[in-house]
Amino acid sequence: MRNNNPDLRVVRTKESIRHALVELINEKGFEAITVKDITTKARINRGTFYAHYQDKFDLMTKCEEDIILDMSKITKQNYPSVIAALENDAHTLTPFSFTISLFEYLNINSEFMKAVLGPKGDLSFQTRLKKFMWETLYGNNPNAFLKEENLLVPDQYLASYLGSAIIGVIQQWLESGGKESPQEMARILTTISVNGPFFAAGLKKKSSTNRKRE
Repeated sequence: MRNNNPDLRVVRTKESIRHALVELINEKGFEAITVKDITTKARINRGTFYAHYQDKFDLMTKCEEDIILDMSKITKQNYPSVIAALENDAHTLTPFSFTISLFEYLNINSEFMKAVLGPKGDLSFQTRLKKFMWETLYGNNPNAFLKEENLLVPDQYLASYLGSAIIGVIQQWLESGGKESPQEMARILTTISVNGPFFAAGLKKKSSTNRKRE
């Protein structure tokens, strides 16, 4: 038991620092925060802070890296189910288990995600998230969802559209207080992403094949 106590103290200390960071971002914005602000809010001394982080930028970077690492794990775990779902008819597609897991994770970390993705947070994190999303979908990955030979538009524009759209949906959900459940948000995002915004808006309810048959 004694060997576990130091690790537990470290975990609690980092949680206190991260919680302080979130509160301070909401109060005054990341740019205005000082290490002293963080240590005062977290009720720790500066030595304890510097034992884990170089400065506030290092703290933010490490927090964001943890988020992206966790999202990467969720993605890898759900690859098979997403590939199987994409082989089905898109118009009857149920929410991806990956998307449900993603929103469940975002729900657990909603305070941090809302703060860092908000106007007072770290704008560079959106860029990092977009890069992560595109590498997940397309990147140098033999199991990637998207294949270069299948693309109908230049990849950089598709990457920009998908990244901005997905992050926009996440931001809206977080800003509105996460009223919808992760399952409902997964349905919403899947409908928009897979079937397209015109279908989601009710402007393209049936495929041309179905209309011809009627």
